[in-house]
Parts: sequence; C-alpha cells; structure tokens
Amino acid sequence: MRIAVVGGAGFIGSHLVDRLLAEDHDVDVVDDLSSGALANLADARTASGHGTGGSLTIHHLDARSDAGDSLFGLRRPDLVYELSLFSRTDRSARGQGTGFHAALSTMESARRHGVTKVVATLPASALYGHPAASSLPVKESEIVPRGVRGVVARAVVDLMSTYRERHVIEFTALALATVYGPRQGAHGGVVAAFVDAHERGVPPRLDGEGRQTRDLLFIDDAVDALVRAGERGSGLVINVGTGEQTTLRDLWDAISGGVGPEPELAPARPDDLLRFAVSPVRARIHLGWSPWTELVDGIARTRT
Repeated sequence: MRIAVVGGAGFIGSHLVDRLLAEDHDVDVVDDLSSGALANLADARTASGHGTGGSLTIHHLDARSDAGDSLFGLRRPDLVYELSLFSRTDRSARGQGTGFHAALSTMESARRHGVTKVVATLPASALYGHPAASSLPVKESEIVPRGVRGVVARAVVDLMSTYRERHVIEFTALALATVYGPRQGAHGGVVAAFVDAHERGVPPRLDGEGRQTRDLLFIDDAVDALVRAGERGSGLVINVGTGEQTTLRDLWDAISGGVGPEPELAPARPDDLLRFAVSPVRARIHLGWSPWTELVDGIARTRT
C-alpha cells in the first residue's frame, strides 16, 4: 500500500513512518520542516536505504500548496495520515486557523486524486471543554470545544464528515491524549520538558500548584492506534489515551526519582485544564486497541 504521511518528519509522524516501513508499505513523507526535522527520519532513511521493509520518499513542501496537490496526483496514495493540523508552538488564533486550511487542502486533494481514506489527529484536550471530575475519563459522546483550538478541531471533524457524505472519502479522527516518547523536543510536551529539566539539573516550571492531571500516552501505543485506524473506525472520532490521570507533581517525582530540585511555580493559566483523561473504550471496540505501556517504562524508554 502507498501511504502519505503529512507531517511525517515530526515527533509522532516519524515514529509512524518507522512502523509503516517495517510493515512493507511505500511511504511518502510530506513535510515543510517548519516544526519537524529530517533527523527524526534517520532510522527510516537507513532502513529504506538498506532495502528492508517498504520504500521511503521525502518531499520537502507544504501540503497546502499547489505543489502538494500535484504530489497527491503524482503519487496516488491509498491512505493519508494528516498529522500537521495543530501546532504546539503557535497557539495564536491565526495559527489555529491554518489547521483548518490544512485539513481542507488535504480533503480536497483526496477528493481530486482518489484517496480512499484520511486519518487525522486532533488534540483531545481541546475537544471536551472543562469536564467535571465525575465525568472522567471523558467519552466521545459530545464535543464541547475549548477555545479557538477546540472550535477548529470540531470544524475539522465536520469537514471530514462532509467529504465522507458527499465524496465517499472515509476518515477517522483520533483525539490524542498527551503523547510522549523519544525524539520529542523539550518544548514538545510536559514529559519532554521535565526530562530535559532533570538532565540539566534545573527545576521545571509548573503553572499553578502542579496538581493538574494529564493522560500520558507513550508514542508506541499512539502509533499502534494510528496504524489500526488506517483500516478501522471509519466515520468516527476516537479517543486515544490511557484513561488514567497523573498529576504533574507526580510526573516530576517519577522522572526525578524524588531527588530533583523543587519545581518553580508560576501563575496558573486562565484556561488550563485542572483534571483530564480520555476513555479508551471506543478505541477498544472499533480499533481493537488498548494502551499497554506503563508510565515508568515509557519514561525509561524516553530517556534512553
């Protein structure tokens, strides 16, 4: 199968590319390298160069451009993974708007060039408002956008649903919990930031008192859900997480072994989530997927 991975040079994308190549798929990475890096694809390039697994072609371009559309027409992928919709570094309203533009470009290219399915990733933390503790882990039954990021995420779901109804392009939208693991930059997520602080011997920054909880999902588990979504879960938004909550203070203790410096406290962010986790039940039913990596093991593998 020929598969295009938009954002394939990023943290999640590069791990997905490794897995797809190992399963003998022919992979086209489409990435403008605005946040990804070719270094993330070093293992994939080595494997492809040695003739093991599938083939890899890297295209340094913006998938939203005319060149991106032409590439879809030339390569004719059967399946597209759209992993570039939401930036962790640009949280401005304008930056979020580019995510919808990217989704629209991908779906239109899929329509024009016969792509049968698109799998997209969305930030689960933006989709469900401020859920009450009694409703955690939150289910997919109702999307309640949190901020502009959430509004755009819901609009992406509506967009993909429209293309499915009118143009018979299947989709699965995976609402990801807080994904962590090797190759993630220090600004890419809370686990990476804490690991970086510990390695440098400096205190991490905590907004508020650090009692916020997050659903921490190891990268291999996330990639497995992505691969399964290529053939399952069509027409659905599906949470991908552990369903378990970890406080940021407990996370720091797990990384530092309880002997690191005390975190530096900063004012709480106005719209921060106090408690959050997503239910993996729908993923278990429709993808045949469940998380398996314990946090302590995931942290150890992140640090190697």
